Amino acid sequence: MPAEPLTPSRTREILRRLGHRPKKRLGQNFLIDGNIVRKSCRLAELQSKDTIIEIGPGLGTLTQALLKTGGKVFAIEADSVLAAYLERELLPDYPKKLHLMQADAVDHPLAGFDPGARNSGGEEFDFKIVSNLPYGISSPWLNRVLNGPLPSDMTLMLQQETADRYTAEPGSKSFGAITVFLRSAFDLAAKHKVSRNCFYPVPAVDSVLLKLVRKKLPFKFSEKSVVKIRGLFTQRRKQIGALCRKYPELAPWVNYLEAAGISLESRPEILPLPAWQKLDELYRVS
Repeated sequence: MPAEPLTPSRTREILRRLGHRPKKRLGQNFLIDGNIVRKSCRLAELQSKDTIIEIGPGLGTLTQALLKTGGKVFAIEADSVLAAYLERELLPDYPKKLHLMQADAVDHPLAGFDPGARNSGGEEFDFKIVSNLPYGISSPWLNRVLNGPLPSDMTLMLQQETADRYTAEPGSKSFGAITVFLRSAFDLAAKHKVSRNCFYPVPAVDSVLLKLVRKKLPFKFSEKSVVKIRGLFTQRRKQIGALCRKYPELAPWVNYLEAAGISLESRPEILPLPAWQKLDELYRVS
């Protein structure tokens, strides 16, 4: 494995040698711009003591940069050919630093890392996520992450449309249930546009590199509130008052909205984060 991030020609050469054609269903668009690899590491502010989760390492161009920081990397790759390649190329050099799993990241969102384990001081391990996410699994994977122990921060490469949803403000057409859950737990620290030409094969849209930092007091929604909020957003054209008439159990929340001066004629994407958090507080005990 070369010391520098993979170039376009080197990427094509390795894929030819492996007899591997990028799979669209797995979102296999390989990062070929060294500047973006270095930008990802700088945004993540990595230190040698860090535990890092990487989803979809592909040919390992970002993986290698993460390992060079001295931290431990837990990487998960769904493609068996690429996982075998990484095992041959990287594990011999980093036998104690790289933990590689060949599996679906939606089933194993933290790549086999157990954040419940404790360090020598008796504290639970913290961890970071740094990934060029396979686009097809970004939201299902993120929902799993938000449902478990939260990383201290995430540096994620995402499709433009997905990044717009994750960072949307109330009132935007992009504002949805995933926005509510993510923005209640994390603050946006940085947002950097990335050209589609930084990938091979070239995808149809540009990407965005996001740095998200866990709030001092992150808000996590109960499982039943998550289901209810998603249901309300599937009918986002309807007014919130009309939506809630079908759910008598949401009557205390409707009373709260009226008392807070929020019109029941508002559509779901208009409501601010505190209103959704109040739904969770009221609904989880109902």
